[in-house]
Amino acid sequence: MTSPAARTALDLTGDLPLPALEDFYRDLHRHPELSLAEHRTAAKLAERLGAAGYETAEGVGGTGVVGLLRNGDGPTVLLRGDMDALPVAEETGLPYASETPGVMHACGHDLHVTWLAGAASALADGRDTWSGTLLVVGQPAEETGMGAAAMVGDGLYERFPRPDVLLAQHATPGPTGLYAHSPGLIMSAATDVDIVVHGVGGHGSRPEATVDPVVTAAYIVTRLQTVVSRELAARESAVLTVGRIEAGTRHNIIPTEAHIALNLRTQSADVRDRMLASIRRIAAGECAAAGCPREPTVTVGSSFPVTVNDMDTDRRIAAVHGEVFGAGTVLDFGPVMGSEDFPFLAEGGLPYAYWFVTSTPTDVWNAAATAGDLMQQLAAVPSNHSPHFAPDLGTVGPGVRTLVSGALEMLAGR
Repeated sequence: MTSPAARTALDLTGDLPLPALEDFYRDLHRHPELSLAEHRTAAKLAERLGAAGYETAEGVGGTGVVGLLRNGDGPTVLLRGDMDALPVAEETGLPYASETPGVMHACGHDLHVTWLAGAASALADGRDTWSGTLLVVGQPAEETGMGAAAMVGDGLYERFPRPDVLLAQHATPGPTGLYAHSPGLIMSAATDVDIVVHGVGGHGSRPEATVDPVVTAAYIVTRLQTVVSRELAARESAVLTVGRIEAGTRHNIIPTEAHIALNLRTQSADVRDRMLASIRRIAAGECAAAGCPREPTVTVGSSFPVTVNDMDTDRRIAAVHGEVFGAGTVLDFGPVMGSEDFPFLAEGGLPYAYWFVTSTPTDVWNAAATAGDLMQQLAAVPSNHSPHFAPDLGTVGPGVRTLVSGALEMLAGR
């Protein structure tokens, strides 16, 4: 038996203006904007929310957009879509490829904004079927981990009603038509770490008169590979990535410093703390072994929290998605090592549900089938942050339905 939320969602999204929504998506994709510079994107979203009857505000937390729709008694449900693009040069070859050099929607946030706008409009048109309050949030700067906290810090919940529950979703690689839910932990924490190795510079012909920070940095990078493989138990999931190593200006100059940039992915505070201690120990040990004039500088930078779904909320949303899309469409592939700043919007422990919508075009997915098993096939298709990442336009409608059905499940029916 289909639930009222599923039936209503199908009714409200049965005749979506897909050509217009797809045009909106193409426009956003052509004009990507980096974190905290999403001025055009924010204005486009605010315009659509205003046209749908929402009270709108721009500039929340920098470039954030908020739409408020009060519709009688009932819970307050927050729907969130992130808006920022990445400093990636697009290589998709799409006719609507980015027109901004070196900037691309390589993570699907243009699709997220399209889903959000479509769902906000459908729910406004069908307000006679539900009661409560909708808070629609276009969030800036998810990629830097700054946007959600900036909106809360700018008085999001003083200026607008505090939500009872928050909902969000993300495009991900995989054959279209699947919706991935994990009650509990679904995404990992991320932590940036910077190391500066202090050496003694000099002429490349006289290395004996120097302390070469490049060689020392190379030893540090190599030794860091043992942190996960030799210091953590197999049951403890973690990733340590050296994303950047920089030193020197000329072929024949031994520099005075070398810079190493790391990114950690962890699923518990204990593992994170142990990894940070290992990084400091290894960096200090290698610098001491090399005879560096002083200890390395280790700085812990920006971080993302773990994303932990409220179990009851996520199970309810997963159930309604299964009713809307049919048997076999909802799956749980467990927590992933990606990270999100969405939990910062859940200030004070507000319950939330966060899920994934698979978005790889069918022809691209099928072409990767020769790669071997499912996991190899998944690794062979363009992933988020790839210059080739291009979601299937056929996911525009389903992504609207996931948000609409999720919101209706959380709102009081009439």
